[in-house]
Amino acid sequence: MASRRFPAGLAGALLGLLLLAAPARAAPEAVTIFAAASTTDAVTEIAELYTARRGVAVRPVFAASSTLARQIAQGAPADLYLSANPRWMDHLAEQGLVAPGSRFDLLGNALVLIAPLDSGIKDSGAKDEIAAGFDLAGLLDGRPLALADPDHVPAGIYAKAALTHLGVWPQAAGRTAHAANVRAALALVDRGEAATGVVYASDAAIARGVRVLGRFPAESHPPIRYPLAIVAGRRSAAVEAFHAFLQGPEAAGRFRARGFTLPGAGS
Repeated sequence: MASRRFPAGLAGALLGLLLLAAPARAAPEAVTIFAAASTTDAVTEIAELYTARRGVAVRPVFAASSTLARQIAQGAPADLYLSANPRWMDHLAEQGLVAPGSRFDLLGNALVLIAPLDSGIKDSGAKDEIAAGFDLAGLLDGRPLALADPDHVPAGIYAKAALTHLGVWPQAAGRTAHAANVRAALALVDRGEAATGVVYASDAAIARGVRVLGRFPAESHPPIRYPLAIVAGRRSAAVEAFHAFLQGPEAAGRFRARGFTLPGAGS
């Protein structure tokens, strides 16, 4: 039997109808994580690794934990929230905005005092703990002390607690330069616009223009913990998978390399 041949125009139209009738292949679901500014480098690297491995886009949004929590409370479309302290995660949990069973203390950190790399300030070694009653006023010499906003931002809250515990907060009165987040405080010191600053150890580790004068004793401030959780109403297979990946060994290695500690992991 001779095969039937359709006119070229009709064949093209039939092909178009077949393509329209075929089920569309769904694009992989993207995941949005709102994360504390201090995690910028680590989370960006992990997000890129995850996308390369799994083919799922991860969209990180970085700011102060307080800012991000307020945005989530106002309905911002975050799937995951990584806070630099429990306070702002508690704030969301109290409003029913944390998915049950998804909260986990992902990271830890330390607090350090930094100065511009080329400053003449003497230090006794980055590994030494800062002693109570140290001469903060002498270090400042009339110039600003950079820290994240101590009324709202976790890094600033920890900094004020540490300086108060060591008995030197009064020396900082009227001499602090409040920044929107810890990375902004780091930048003030990096650019030489502040004599010293208080930041996380993980932040100091990535800045080329600063040096660590000393480390604040762990007991001088509340434990630094970064809780991770899924935002209520945002559970999906893609979100659950990235939530699990952040707690896995590959992500842990990236976090360690960036200066973070892992609670309960002996580091």
